Amino acid sequence: MTQKDSFFGARRLALVMLMGFASLLLLPLASAANPKIGFVSTERILRDSNPAKAAQKKLEAEFAKREKEVQDLATKLRGMSEKLERDAPVMAEADRAKRQREVADMERDIQRRQREFREDLNQRRNEELATVVERANRAIRQIAEAEKYDVILQEAVYASPAIDITDKVIKSLNAQSGSK
Repeated sequence: MTQKDSFFGARRLALVMLMGFASLLLLPLASAANPKIGFVSTERILRDSNPAKAAQKKLEAEFAKREKEVQDLATKLRGMSEKLERDAPVMAEADRAKRQREVADMERDIQRRQREFREDLNQRRNEELATVVERANRAIRQIAEAEKYDVILQEAVYASPAIDITDKVIKSLNAQSGSK
């Protein structure tokens, strides 16, 4: 046996061992040859489900008064600014400076109120959406267990309509919210 023959024999042995090792690695995949995969669009659930729509209406009702107050103040500020512009040429310097301070103070107050309004609204929206997402996750788990899904994905670049179970989840959520 030459050195060349022993080299090719060793290569053959290594190749056989590698193939054997690869087949051992692929053995678990062969037993799960057809995993059942589903996809859920969280965006559609948060847009189309009854609990999400109810949460949105609740937020609108809760914040409507404050939103109107801020809008009314903004309207009042516009009126004050227009009056100041009209009257400024004939006003005394002290009166004009006083009015300008009042307008600037009101503008800062409106900006502060708008910022607080947005912060409060965002916080409440996040709370309400978290509740909807929690309910959706429970519905997804129930569907996954009942229909023997191996994996349910909530975010994907692309998902085939064949694996999309979003409508089932929305129907489940709507049925739950109808019975409550």
